Amino acid sequence: MSTMQDYQSSLDDPNSRKFETFSYLPEMDQARIRKQVEYIVAKGWNPAIEHSEPENAFDHYWYMWKLPLFGETNVDTILAEAEACHKAHPNNHVRLVGYDNYAQSKGAEMVVFRGKSV
Repeated sequence: MSTMQDYQSSLDDPNSRKFETFSYLPEMDQARIRKQVEYIVAKGWNPAIEHSEPENAFDHYWYMWKLPLFGETNVDTILAEAEACHKAHPNNHVRLVGYDNYAQSKGAEMVVFRGKSV
């Protein structure tokens, strides 16, 4: 019998909040993030970068970093945009989104940089 791990999360502590499935796994390194971008590109989804202050991540819309990268298939370009957003907003969470035009919804969404609450 396995024991479930309790993930401490609190509304009072923005750094403890979970955002999606990947938040419950160990932090993704650059190689794993690259694999996710490759998956988004392989599915033909349009990548986009968004960011938000940690304290507003749950009750506000996230800011778009430029326009979505419509039709972009170069993984390095997508990763460079995520990195540029993180450098411009080092205290914000930065997430990568893959928009599925066919389903007209998000096919993927993951926080790739976690900001620090101030």
